[in-house]
Amino acid sequence: MIKKNDFRTLEITGMTAEGNGVGRTEDGMAVFVPLTAVGDVISCKIVKVAKSYCYGIIDKLITPSPDRTESNCPVSAKCGGCTFRHISYEAELAVKDKLVRDAFERLGGFKDIPFEEICGGETEFYRNKAQYPVAEQCGKAVCGFYSKRSHRVVPYCGCTLQPEIFGKLAEFCLDYVNEKKIPAYNEETGSGVLRHIYIRRGYHSGEIMLCFVVKNDKYKAQFAELGALAAEKFDGIKSVVMNINPKNTNVIMGDKNVTLWGNDEICDVLCGKKITLSPMSFYQVNTAQAEKLYNCGMDYAELTGGETVLDLYCGAGTIGLSFSDKAGKIIGCEIIPEAVENAKHNAEANGVTNAEFYCGDAGKLAEKLANENIKPDVVVIDPP
Repeated sequence: MIKKNDFRTLEITGMTAEGNGVGRTEDGMAVFVPLTAVGDVISCKIVKVAKSYCYGIIDKLITPSPDRTESNCPVSAKCGGCTFRHISYEAELAVKDKLVRDAFERLGGFKDIPFEEICGGETEFYRNKAQYPVAEQCGKAVCGFYSKRSHRVVPYCGCTLQPEIFGKLAEFCLDYVNEKKIPAYNEETGSGVLRHIYIRRGYHSGEIMLCFVVKNDKYKAQFAELGALAAEKFDGIKSVVMNINPKNTNVIMGDKNVTLWGNDEICDVLCGKKITLSPMSFYQVNTAQAEKLYNCGMDYAELTGGETVLDLYCGAGTIGLSFSDKAGKIIGCEIIPEAVENAKHNAEANGVTNAEFYCGDAGKLAEKLANENIKPDVVVIDPP
């Protein structure tokens, strides 16, 4: 019987979607080990034992996998942001390819499915949004990213998945917050004010929105001053917003936005269409990869100009609007009212007259449309 604190020699033969390597003991029990790669041979310390599997940590790397690579991030082993930072991008794509195949073949039971080649993207500086949780550590406010499976903040602003300006802007905000002694929110006690520093930038436009997620508006004047100072120092800032979230929850955004400086929204371009973004708008965080994805969708749809396209979970309408030039009619369904308003505005701004957007649960709206005998030729679902 395998027990906690036992040591086992393992060969890692697979990986999970969470980035854990998988090996098996001599009696066949699966062991999940973080920060390992397929092909590693390790000495493993067992830290948790369940009925049919267990978790371990590396005690010693005996034979390294050829997939291993040096992480260029000093906190990647602590931070919960990057799952595959310790392996090459080629190996990461292979893992993701296998996850998709397993979903259909092993879990779904489908056979003889023709899988196309996975389409990779950029690996650095590609994200158009960052939401830094703020916490108090050693008597001052810090921000960064949550450690894996926790809400403990790992202080770090230099993540290379995001534009360099994001880290500099977050640090600038922290300096002001600490100077003015604005208290960081404490999830356990509900005390403090500043919960998140949220930054969004248009990938093509370069327009930046700076958003402070707060428990209440007690420091509204200070955040307005900070926003104005940031806009003076950093090129591209077009909007500074305070989002108020008074609830004791791990949901980041509250329902109320207050514009402190500049515009209520920012603009970007996606697949040739101008897009307006509010703090609440859903927008794919990897714009370049989203454009590849949407173009694939258009290719698969084989639109000839007369089709009705139903875009479920449409957010700010980006997918439907990218299809609008080649379709007869676009119908978008989305539950977030602000996103629906964004979608309508985006359609108007682009001169799109063949798109309609409805607010409500996507499944119920689709059922309502069916009852009204509105039958789409193409349905786009993201997430699937």
